[in-house]
Amino acid sequence: MESTTTAASPPRLKRVLTLWDLIFYGIVLIQPIAPVPLYGVAQKLSDGHFATIILIAMFAMLITAVSYGRMAALYPAAGSAYTYVGKGLNPHLGFLAGWAMILDYLLQPLINTVWISTALHERYVPEVPFIAWAALIAGIMTVLNLAGVRSSARANKVLLFFMSIVVVFFVVLATRFLFRGQGWSGLFSIQPFYNPATFNSHRVLTATSFAALTYIGFDGVTTLAEDVENPKRNVLLAVVLTCLFAGVVSCFESYLGARVWPDWRSFPNLETAFMDICSRVGGVLLFNAMAVILIVAAFGSGLTGTLGAARLLFGMGRDGVLPRKTFGYLKPGTNTPTFNIVLIGVLAFAGAVLLNQVGSAYQHAGELLNFGAFLAFMGVNFACFWQFSMLSQPGYKRRIVRDAILPLIGFAFCFLIWWNLNNLAKTVGGIWFVLGIAYVGIKTRGFRTAPVMIDFSES
Repeated sequence: MESTTTAASPPRLKRVLTLWDLIFYGIVLIQPIAPVPLYGVAQKLSDGHFATIILIAMFAMLITAVSYGRMAALYPAAGSAYTYVGKGLNPHLGFLAGWAMILDYLLQPLINTVWISTALHERYVPEVPFIAWAALIAGIMTVLNLAGVRSSARANKVLLFFMSIVVVFFVVLATRFLFRGQGWSGLFSIQPFYNPATFNSHRVLTATSFAALTYIGFDGVTTLAEDVENPKRNVLLAVVLTCLFAGVVSCFESYLGARVWPDWRSFPNLETAFMDICSRVGGVLLFNAMAVILIVAAFGSGLTGTLGAARLLFGMGRDGVLPRKTFGYLKPGTNTPTFNIVLIGVLAFAGAVLLNQVGSAYQHAGELLNFGAFLAFMGVNFACFWQFSMLSQPGYKRRIVRDAILPLIGFAFCFLIWWNLNNLAKTVGGIWFVLGIAYVGIKTRGFRTAPVMIDFSES
């Protein structure tokens, strides 16, 4: 007969996910075409050194991935920078990390609206103005979310399959193109990594802040920490290997692109530059295949991002972080936060139009997104240092390199990338962050009480 204690024990999730399940999930989040929409803008910002800045960003991301993995081992049910900073450092700093993450949630639909609108306006139907495309794309995302349409995990796997096929075709055709045209010298060159005629260390560092978009999403692997076998080992390995995969694949794609089309100044359009590279090696078929994959991926990401941001705002309204009557509203008889979905759609449209007026809308949207992301990354690195170097439990054997030097190097590199964001990103992001400081200060009566928790679990 079972004991009373056993019968009353709370249910626990079964740890059924393997290391390879986590890595596959990380690849789905980052996607093998991650550098493709960034390519032209990144080549311009770095004066033709996109492959180099991907590797520089990868160094910072790998160290940050180690910090995420170690913090996930301490707090396996948490899975976010918000909780890691809040528990590892201070609840108020955790709230500010969460506030920075909210900016990323709000910007996810915007950056996808910008790219799709640019691609359709510049490459397919230029007669339709950008503003009309932005209204149409943001409107469709909003209507589909209001109707309850969801992007399923199966659809994401199917999309990943077709992405991989298109990338493989590009690699094969680009390799053939280079070898037929220039022989082995066409395939092997240091020019994509270092061109003495154009290399400028300041521009390379500035461009690295944009190239870091390639890795955004790797931290999502830690959200499965409660479901994975041997989380202390596997979560750490998974986030590191996911970053490594993203870096190597992205660097290889950008290297081939730079060899196929060395002069980035001659691209018809920077935002869709990689499509022209595909056209050069694979004709109209590969051009359109890459375009379709990019547009579908961006639309799916925007659709999911709109719902995620709306749910996050709903949770904050429900829990009293934001005004409950407005943000905590659900349409009667449904589970749809209608006000929040419409608000996100309006922000996506208005933001796309405003950014398009000040230059490269995609570049500005990307760097704004990185403002919040890299503040969170810095927070996790410093929380890892503090937790393992300053607050470690009695009996824990500290290792100076692993516990102090590595996370501090990660913090420094993330700070360097963040500091080199453009002025628009730092101004808008800075205003957002100051609003967060003022908000949490008022809510906690001058930081005297603990802030209300932000629930990221449903977003």
